[in-house]
Amino acid sequence: MSQNALDLTLLFVAVLLMAAVFAGSVTSRFGLPALIGFLGLGMAAGVDGLGVPFNDYAVSKDVGVVCLILILFSGGLETPWRMVRAVLAPAALLATVGVLISAAVVALMAVFVFHQSLAEGALLGAIISATDAAAVFAVIKASGVDLRQDVRSLIEVESGSNDPTAAFLVLAATAVLARPGGSLMHLAPDFLIETGVGLGVGCAVGFGLVLAMRRGRVATLGLAGVLATAAAVAAYALASLMHGNGFFAVYAAGIIAGTLSFRRSRGVHQFQDGIAWLAQVTMFLTLGLLVNPHELPGVAMEGLVTTAVLMFVARPVSVFVCLLPFRQFDWRAKLFVAWGGLRGAAPIVLSIFPMLAHVPGSKEVFNIVFFVVLLASVVQGPTLGWLARRLKLDAGRSPTSPHPVVIPANAGTQMTERLVGNRSAEQVEGGAL
Repeated sequence: MSQNALDLTLLFVAVLLMAAVFAGSVTSRFGLPALIGFLGLGMAAGVDGLGVPFNDYAVSKDVGVVCLILILFSGGLETPWRMVRAVLAPAALLATVGVLISAAVVALMAVFVFHQSLAEGALLGAIISATDAAAVFAVIKASGVDLRQDVRSLIEVESGSNDPTAAFLVLAATAVLARPGGSLMHLAPDFLIETGVGLGVGCAVGFGLVLAMRRGRVATLGLAGVLATAAAVAAYALASLMHGNGFFAVYAAGIIAGTLSFRRSRGVHQFQDGIAWLAQVTMFLTLGLLVNPHELPGVAMEGLVTTAVLMFVARPVSVFVCLLPFRQFDWRAKLFVAWGGLRGAAPIVLSIFPMLAHVPGSKEVFNIVFFVVLLASVVQGPTLGWLARRLKLDAGRSPTSPHPVVIPANAGTQMTERLVGNRSAEQVEGGAL
């Protein structure tokens, strides 16, 4: 590549990134997830728009995996263990059994409505079974609603931990379709093993990162951020090399690092938040470039039916069934969790895997998944804030009482004093704990 070509390419990428930021901001003002703006800009720059020729699915898959690592790690950092512990059981059920129920309902729809095989239906259901916490809370924040903490924690922990389940199901269904005659049932023990290995590696890397931050005396905030990013990538790579679930390892490492205090922890959180946003922009732009908009009308009927079944049957059934044993979540909370199951980048990235395995009909599945993600975001996104207010799920209300909860003005100070024994905030930030 000549110097002029390199300069023009760099300029194009810079302009595209800046335009993506403004596109995401504009869509957020209308109550839509920022991913709509990112994806739309990528589509506009593709072959049906500005004419950028990009159809490398292998590169897109690699970019998506790396970006998901950074996004999941940042999400884990913002999800401390006390939040996980409060909703661990219901979130774990939603992230596993809930994903299976959603995938099964969509699979049955594909079999009886689209006349697909059970394996083909299972592939479609598995791909779109994972939710995206980033999309939900971006919309909630833009709407100005301070969501009740228990509901917020449940959605956040579930969304951060259900990607590994969906990824395992997609890879399993892809393997069966790529090698006809196989069965999904014998893969169940593999899921438990991969989850256990991923959890173990993630916890080890998370504790190792905190120890390195406390003992290593990293010189600058920038280097601390680099070390945290390296730990996230290492967690995924180590778990994958040990035949574990890399995505689960990354999220677990983030939770451990976000729970334990260490020097420059606040700065690392901010650093990772910026990295996660860069990853989201990069990933959605890349995925948008892959899509040929003129192909989407050809899957409009399948996309509409799949979206309707997902929003009004699969997701609500999975939520109400999984949360049935937990009385702290009333029907209002369950309804909001069901409607708040927005889809994001993970389904689109997962839909690339069967294409790389040359599964018949995988291109159509990719277009259907893209259609579902866009349509569900457009329909559900603008209504989330309204629904939270309508159901009275604001943070000023307790789970069991309709009356506002009065919190003393000095509650935060009292809690801090109990936790750190009247130590200063600077001592806490410096790793005195």
